[in-house]
Amino acid sequence: MTDPATATSTARSKVATVLRLTSGNFLEMFDFFLFGIYATNISSTFFPASSEFASLMLTFGTFGAGFLMRPLGAVVLGAYVDRVGRRRGLIVTLSIMASGTVLLAFMPGYATIGLAAPLLVLVGRLLQGFSAGVELGGVSVYLSEMATPGHKGFYVSWQSASQQLAIVVIAALGYALNAALVPADLAAWGWRVPFFVGCLIIPVIFMIRRSLQETAEFLARRHRPDLREACRALLAHWPIIAGGMLLVIMTTVSFYLITIYTPTFGRSVLKLTAADSLIVTFCVGLSNFFWLPVMGALSDRVGRRPLLIAFAALTILTSYAAMSWLVAAPSFSRMLAVELWLSLLYGSYNGAMVVALTEVMPAHVRTVGFSLAYSLATALFGGFTPAMSTWLIKVTGDRGAPGLWMGFAAVCGLIGVWILYRRYGASTRSGISATT
Repeated sequence: MTDPATATSTARSKVATVLRLTSGNFLEMFDFFLFGIYATNISSTFFPASSEFASLMLTFGTFGAGFLMRPLGAVVLGAYVDRVGRRRGLIVTLSIMASGTVLLAFMPGYATIGLAAPLLVLVGRLLQGFSAGVELGGVSVYLSEMATPGHKGFYVSWQSASQQLAIVVIAALGYALNAALVPADLAAWGWRVPFFVGCLIIPVIFMIRRSLQETAEFLARRHRPDLREACRALLAHWPIIAGGMLLVIMTTVSFYLITIYTPTFGRSVLKLTAADSLIVTFCVGLSNFFWLPVMGALSDRVGRRPLLIAFAALTILTSYAAMSWLVAAPSFSRMLAVELWLSLLYGSYNGAMVVALTEVMPAHVRTVGFSLAYSLATALFGGFTPAMSTWLIKVTGDRGAPGLWMGFAAVCGLIGVWILYRRYGASTRSGISATT
């Protein structure tokens, strides 16, 4: 029988570990998401063009380019994490992300240095994408390996939950800046303030992450594959990677639609105020933060598969209808209602999806396998969601068209569930059973 004092101490230690781990994830995602949130300001500063549409597409194209580096980062850095350890690998990813953030924060605009400005912005995005390629996988795997029995879904959900706090802080900062600055000052320099904030907290998070301990599961592993072995393992398990990628498409598209694209959609498409759009983004971040651990814990009780199927199906049935209702009579209240509904769909699906992806990956290449599946989905679909949404509205003339993109992503998610469960048989209470 476990001593109560020991149990309490262990629980506190677990909570402290989760906080130390996710604080780094918060910073990485804070820096990564700022680019999408301030896309309109960045486009006018670094990508001036003959039309607002062309300028915005160049900006979102650069935003998406960062995601193209994610698969490379997933393989190279993921194999590194699986070989040297979760702790050391996560310190490296933080260092690379910090380099990209500093570059974006202090870069002069196009009017000052010409073509060098957009090119260096692109370099910063590529560095951030390379780092982010393994960050989510590294954090998720660490959480899954240190979780207490029967609570893996709850623990792993805090990887995504920490991202939502980043969205909340970004939206709050944006709202404060809109209230404190006139539009001209905000466009000229005010939008850089959140990037400077990110630079200031980098040293703090770096010290926090250095205090992490290696997971017992990794330390117990005798063989740790190098990059060549990891690549061979990925090729051998390509059906898992493909199924995992399809599983993630629903998550990554819906997330970037309801968070990163929301401020631009509210201002440019619905013609609402910047303040209204940021308040909605703030509320969506809080909603996501609530639903993710709740549904992660529920998946520990009922299994991953029922939640994945139910909320992917609901998304297919309602995403376009909800967006069409919103654009028929745009208002703050309608936008808030629709975004909160989409947040429920995203949070409920993702709460089960992330832990399922850690469980299906072979243990010896868990980080690189998870990261590659996640990065491919994000690079090919999620990262280009703002650009795709902008393009769909342009070519169809339907302002609710982004709902079709989210519905398509949900179809991919259902196909991924079918592939993984058909390949590996019936689910257990805790998720998918996979061979190692």
